[in-house]
Amino acid sequence: MRSAFLCVLSAAAGSALAFSAMVSPAAASPGGSLGTLQHGTYVCSLPGDAAGPARRVVEGETFVIADSSTYSTEDGWGTYLLTGKRVVFSRGPMKGAAYLRESRSTLRKLDEAGRATDLRCTRWAKRA
Repeated sequence: MRSAFLCVLSAAAGSALAFSAMVSPAAASPGGSLGTLQHGTYVCSLPGDAAGPARRVVEGETFVIADSSTYSTEDGWGTYLLTGKRVVFSRGPMKGAAYLRESRSTLRKLDEAGRATDLRCTRWAKRA
């Protein structure tokens, strides 16, 4: 009789857990909160040297953040995902590129292993 009671109790507990899993809010994404980048043109550059300019703009790396989670380049448009401080371009000409958000206006490109590179992309404000 006791084993029958434990089976019923166990089944009830399992049903309660299943029900609570269905009504619980979704957990936060593993990388942090979802967000969007500041709109504008991001110009990417590498460090210069003492004999020349402080930064050297890298042609072909510039992109524009538009509405919501979309961007555009000279080669087309796509989408990105900002999770916590990590930006990953998920569709379009920059698909697969990843960046670390260092500030509201600065991104640092990550290599395939997720390590920061010297390439920094800074949002340029429109001049009046």
